[in-house]
Amino acid sequence: MTKRHASTRPSPGLLDLGQHSLSADQVAGIDEAGRGCLAGPVVAAACILPESFDLPGLTDSKALTAARRDTLAVAIRSQALCWSLGLAWAPEIDRINILQATLRSMERAVAHLRLRPALLLIDGNQTCLSTIPQRTIVGGDALVPAISAASILAKTFRDRLLAALDRRHPGYSLAIHKGYGTALHLEALRTLGPSPLHRLTFRGVRPEAAPRPKQERQSCLPGIST
Repeated sequence: MTKRHASTRPSPGLLDLGQHSLSADQVAGIDEAGRGCLAGPVVAAACILPESFDLPGLTDSKALTAARRDTLAVAIRSQALCWSLGLAWAPEIDRINILQATLRSMERAVAHLRLRPALLLIDGNQTCLSTIPQRTIVGGDALVPAISAASILAKTFRDRLLAALDRRHPGYSLAIHKGYGTALHLEALRTLGPSPLHRLTFRGVRPEAAPRPKQERQSCLPGIST
């Protein structure tokens, strides 16, 4: 049997949490993926890791190759005490703005956790609506293992989702750019116009006078947990 070891990076219990010190299994890391995209949902993940885990190379998902993210995501799902996802789709993003939709996706992820953590550690500088105490950490996805794990779970799930949506909405190359505003994506928007997946309030998606495409029923639930 392989012996598991703790990450060499600071654990949540070693962070400055005032008068209290919490072990890793009392803390949920929160991060999101897709906030800056023109199409597809924003996806938040919440993850509670055990005190000891074997996840070599765990860091911010943006610093990893796609193959390494996929490998780590499998290991995270296997070793995490629990994890969950929360989604906010384009119509909601357009209705309440991307910041509020991102916070709602985080709230959904937290609500779907099977275990209730004592503290939420959130990447960035915005807290979400929850009765659980929270701390924000700018750059936390590269500093706190639970946040790094959440960033990888959110990113890998969203990438797979956009690849599947590409088959339902051909012509936009969603599987390639994952909804980001690349030259390829912008050219497709000029040619085809926006799909029901597109965020119409985002610059570059449509001319101001264009109506919203007919909304399709989204097949994904607002929260997913295990």
